[in-house]
Amino acid sequence: METVSSQFDGKLNILINNAGTFIPKETTEFTEEDFSTVMTTNFESAYHLSQLAHPLLKSAGNGNIIFISSVAGVIAIPMCSIYASSKVAMNQLTKNLACEWAKDKIRVNTVAPWVIRTPLLDTVEVYTHSLHPFP
Repeated sequence: METVSSQFDGKLNILINNAGTFIPKETTEFTEEDFSTVMTTNFESAYHLSQLAHPLLKSAGNGNIIFISSVAGVIAIPMCSIYASSKVAMNQLTKNLACEWAKDKIRVNTVAPWVIRTPLLDTVEVYTHSLHPFP
C-alpha cells in the first residue's frame, strides 16, 4: 500500500479483491493445511488488504471495494465446503464494511459469479465438468 500511496498521491479509487483458490475434496478429506490455504488466500488476504487500503480509499472521497465471491457462497455445492465457507465470510464482510465505511464514503460490493474458466479450473476439470460442461 505504500507503493500505491506514493504512486497515486495517497488516494485509491478502487480495490478489487480477486485472489482465490479451490481444492475440491469431500469435507472429511480436508487437512488443516487445506483449510488454512483456502481461508488465507480467499478470505484473510481480502480482509487485510481492505484494512490497509481504507485510509487511501477514504482519502479518495469516493472509494470502492469489490469482492469477487462465488455462487458457492450462496448455494450448496458438493466437494467445496471450505471454499464456500470462505466466500460466505467474504459476503458477510462486504455487508459489514458497507455499513461501517459508508461514513467514509467508501462503497463496498460483492460480485458472485458461477464457474469461470481459469488455469486453476483446468486442474479440476473432471469435477467442474459435472457441474457445468464447457464447450
